Amino acid sequence: MEPSGGDRLIDLATAALAILSGAAIGLILGLVGGGGSILAVPLLVHVVGIRSPHMAIGTAAIAVGLNAAMGLVGHARHGMVKWRCGLVFAAAGVAGALTGAELGKAYDGQKLLFLFGGLMVVVGLSMLRKRTAEPRRDVVLDRDTAGRLVPGLIWATRMPMANAVGTSLLAVTAFGLSTAASYALSGLVDWPIVGLLMIGGVAGALAGIALGRKLAGNKRLLETAFGVMVIGVGIYVALKAG
Repeated sequence: MEPSGGDRLIDLATAALAILSGAAIGLILGLVGGGGSILAVPLLVHVVGIRSPHMAIGTAAIAVGLNAAMGLVGHARHGMVKWRCGLVFAAAGVAGALTGAELGKAYDGQKLLFLFGGLMVVVGLSMLRKRTAEPRRDVVLDRDTAGRLVPGLIWATRMPMANAVGTSLLAVTAFGLSTAASYALSGLVDWPIVGLLMIGGVAGALAGIALGRKLAGNKRLLETAFGVMVIGVGIYVALKAG
């Protein structure tokens, strides 16, 4: 188990990279919902320079959870959160997040990054799949949608992209903070880096929310661009880890 990074000094270059990474995470979370969480670990390992994959995961989890919470507030103010759907989605995943955190801490860090890169490719490919069903702006939680929420908000409920982004932030907040609590109890959170990520994340989240409203009519282009980016980063992460 790696020691906590809470008492180390951070040079200016690392601090700047951490702030920029936080801005990128916040921007993506505000723009597409859960994307920032899947890019946070690669940013911390390959941009900020956190050498321990486990420390990067714990640090990313708390930063993503807090950034998602800020983005959630912004989307909620504009009425873009389907609270009942989001709560079911979050509740279904918290147990999985805690279980995954315990398994992850016991697994070799480099192998974990390799598997993570492969998962990113799968997620990116799923984003490129064309959906034919029309969005349902009046989506509500019922017996039908509740049973299908775990695979994904858009696929399960056919809610519009704008609502799915806001609602998914509720789940991302719950998943991130649950995972972070597990890693923090094991001393696997770099707290100074968390603070810097949050500084950048505030500005990024606000920009992402504003940009997301402007691009609401181009949701397919947005999803495709994000999917391609996730695939590219996933291949890079897997190759570096392998």
